[in-house]
Amino acid sequence: MPARVVVLGLELGDGELLRGWARGGRLPELARLLARGRWRRLTTPAEQLHVAAWPSLYTGVGPGGHGVYFTFQPAPGVQGWQRFAQGLYGRPTFWSLLARAGRRVLVFDAPYSHPEPGFAGDAIFDWGCWARYLETTAVPATLVSWLQRHCGRYPLPWEAHALGLAPLAPEEVEAALVRAVAAKAAAVTRALSRDRYDLAFAVFGETHVAAHYLFDPPSGHARLRRVCEALDRAIGEVLRAAGEETHLVLVSADAVKPNRSGWHLLPEVLFRLGHFASAEFAVPASSEGSAVTRPRFDPLRRLRDRLPKDLRKKLAGLLPRGLRDRLARRVDLAAVDWSRTRAFPLPTDLEGVIRVNLRGREPLGVVEPGAEYEALLDRLETELAALRLADGSPAVRRVLRADREFPGPRRSHLPDLVVLWNDHGAIERLRSPAIGEVAGISPDPRPGTHGGPGFALVVSPAGGMPEEATGDVRDLAPGLLAAFGLAPPAHMEGTPWPELADRMVGSVHR
Repeated sequence: MPARVVVLGLELGDGELLRGWARGGRLPELARLLARGRWRRLTTPAEQLHVAAWPSLYTGVGPGGHGVYFTFQPAPGVQGWQRFAQGLYGRPTFWSLLARAGRRVLVFDAPYSHPEPGFAGDAIFDWGCWARYLETTAVPATLVSWLQRHCGRYPLPWEAHALGLAPLAPEEVEAALVRAVAAKAAAVTRALSRDRYDLAFAVFGETHVAAHYLFDPPSGHARLRRVCEALDRAIGEVLRAAGEETHLVLVSADAVKPNRSGWHLLPEVLFRLGHFASAEFAVPASSEGSAVTRPRFDPLRRLRDRLPKDLRKKLAGLLPRGLRDRLARRVDLAAVDWSRTRAFPLPTDLEGVIRVNLRGREPLGVVEPGAEYEALLDRLETELAALRLADGSPAVRRVLRADREFPGPRRSHLPDLVVLWNDHGAIERLRSPAIGEVAGISPDPRPGTHGGPGFALVVSPAGGMPEEATGDVRDLAPGLLAAFGLAPPAHMEGTPWPELADRMVGSVHR
């Protein structure tokens, strides 16, 4: 049965690469759509807090509004961090608002999302997502058994959290992703047949994997391109199932860039600067006489350290996810002396993220809010700006203060500082007068990572929108509401595009 509006998301789908291949004849379906639709280059928080990009697209607000930016992140009342889980979003998604207004909605594999209370549409979560935050679940719950009966298991043999930063063979990744794209297209087209949906939103996470592992400028990204050729066929398949009168939005909240950053060196940098008291690091020779942090005895950590890595991973996989995450946090933080820690690094795999150990927010906080907090941020900014690469150039491009860059009701769920690296080369050494030298090779072997800009391509059955424009990922949510004749809520920060709010409104809203 046809859907009136279909939104297809491409995780880490690089718009400029896709357009280049379409113009070169490699992606004929996309080329046909480009000739009929309007292309928008989108600003995105992927350039600052990379995981925050898709939640911003869903909710129409920035990171300070929705509060989601990574797999593990802080929260008021939590010492350290917690895992992403249901209930962390500070604002509703566009699909929940449409369903609340009585529209028939289908959502399929929207990454970094979860069921929302009261949602009355059809939604499938974490069937074919690269980074799964939940077991495969659905609303209504019977959709899980329906999906398994008609589509089976998602065929990709890896999942981001289980794999970690282990390397993969590019030829195996390419072959597996081509199969996975075909399986996702078949599952989405099957799901579309369940009802005449007003809006269907499905995300292809296969481009996420391809961008990480198949990014290869010397070859012209040949393997990545072949995965996108399979994706091009899949887009055509979905659109044929949706029907000729369908309005299409093809969108990505991020793009791919070379994977060069210094996040792996930041914990020792903070230790050398005297802000992070952790027994993980040796005291430099120049620091003789300074207080030494000695780890408290933790039997769980001692057991973990004595087990081979492969066995640890296998045993962890047998535990319920919630218990596994709590134990991992306890082990990871066992070496920290919170009484002498003023600022600490948060988990990341790209930008540097720093949280102040703030009294009244962190249970073991030591830094007073107000003047002491602001003075510490000033000092950290100065110290980070002084870091140099091996060639003497600045290591840090910019330090963002969350209070200024990401205001909103969920600001307290974010880091206090975000470090953006100068990524013109691999970062394996950092130097400054205050730290001496900190060195180490990144544990992340993936050649590609998240960046900007995003893009959107809006195509209506009438065509006739070839001119290009710009926008923001926050514009999509209010635009889709406007397309169905609904006023965006006051908290949304984006501006509806005319091709959504004006051209669609007469044919899709009731």
